[in-house]
Amino acid sequence: MQKMYSPWREAYMDSFKDENKPKQSGKSVFADIPPEQDEERYVLHRGKTCFIIMNLYPYNCGHVMVIPYEQTPEFSDLSDETRLEVMKLSDLAMKALSRTLRPQGFNFGANLGKVAGGSVDTHIHFHIVPRWEGDTNFMPVLGDTKVLSNDMRKSYNQLRASIRELLKEEQQ
Repeated sequence: MQKMYSPWREAYMDSFKDENKPKQSGKSVFADIPPEQDEERYVLHRGKTCFIIMNLYPYNCGHVMVIPYEQTPEFSDLSDETRLEVMKLSDLAMKALSRTLRPQGFNFGANLGKVAGGSVDTHIHFHIVPRWEGDTNFMPVLGDTKVLSNDMRKSYNQLRASIRELLKEEQQ
């Protein structure tokens, strides 16, 4: 069996070690992001039960997440309304990513529990990672560097504009 390593994520994963955690109220890093901080925190769109946000530690350019407002680790704890909106916002995000970044495919899913790779395992969230043929190379392995070819702020502005256009088109 071959193994794929992602050493550029080590600093991010280290931030979840117990000795690096501040004393918390039990709320996840995704809980209670005030709307006035949307641009600063890279929130792309807010729905009724979920929101779309860019991943600050992306696997690839355009890596976004769909996150329910309700903090729970279990998919089965989400209401039917929330599960439906997760799917609708995921579709919206993929359409916006397709318009702006033109990926050839996507990875889509959730890591449920620590053993599955969940770094914020108390708050279910869904990853959408755009993919292109040849989007992995030697830099992360040999240079301990992940090359991201897009500026995150520019991508944020483009994706947010694309989401607004798509929503406007749906209303027509």
